[in-house]
Amino acid sequence: MRPLALTLIAATVGLALAGCSSDDSSSDASPSASSSATSPSGLEGDITVLAAASLTESFNTLGEQFEKANPGVHVTFSFAASSALAAQIADGAPADVFASASSKTMDDVVTAGDATDPVVFATNSMEIAVPPANPGKVTGLGDLAKSGVKSALCQPEVPCGATAAKVFTNAEITVKPVTLEPDVKAVLSKVTLGEVDAGVVYVTDVIAAGTDVTGVEIPDDVNASTDYPIAPLAKSAHADVAKAFVDYVLSSAGTSVLSAAGFAQP
Repeated sequence: MRPLALTLIAATVGLALAGCSSDDSSSDASPSASSSATSPSGLEGDITVLAAASLTESFNTLGEQFEKANPGVHVTFSFAASSALAAQIADGAPADVFASASSKTMDDVVTAGDATDPVVFATNSMEIAVPPANPGKVTGLGDLAKSGVKSALCQPEVPCGATAAKVFTNAEITVKPVTLEPDVKAVLSKVTLGEVDAGVVYVTDVIAAGTDVTGVEIPDDVNASTDYPIAPLAKSAHADVAKAFVDYVLSSAGTSVLSAAGFAQP
């Protein structure tokens, strides 16, 4: 019996050691495999990008592409008027990247020490959007000056409002809007809902709206454009991810998406 007992004990110990060896091997491999599957680029973390409203469609696409290339990263966007976003940054809102539709607005953020080294990645010009039926019979910029035409514009402190004002100055016309909206998407909404006869928006917004609006071009000799700078924010909790996103916007992949949306290159 004694030899048999010793044999059973030895076998049991052997199995236990084998099991421990197997567990240790699995434990060592698992984190490595998980890390590799999660973030092959080595980037991990969640970032918040504050971006001009006119970038909504383009940046949503770029965000999806960036996340796909960096599975360990999640991007949350907040779209609004650039001036409103700059105010949020000044008030200490947690964010990692700022993409503005105005160099002046970006300069204010940089001067305050909240961002550094902005780079202009796109430009945009203005266009008139009218409902498909064109109830105001708007065929040119001059029609917006007619008293019977109801127009929507962005508020003057907002980049789309400031740029539209330059257009009216260039064309030497006075436009009295029936409503001043907080950002360009709000102007576009007024047009698509048929609440106004026309709205002055960006070229990219007319493209994004598809068949919901009809675009009326503004002649090049009186049109105006605005620059779009982007920069990581100084208080970013994930500075490496923030910089990588900025670099992605500036890359050929970013340029391709922006060009397809109607943005021009600086």
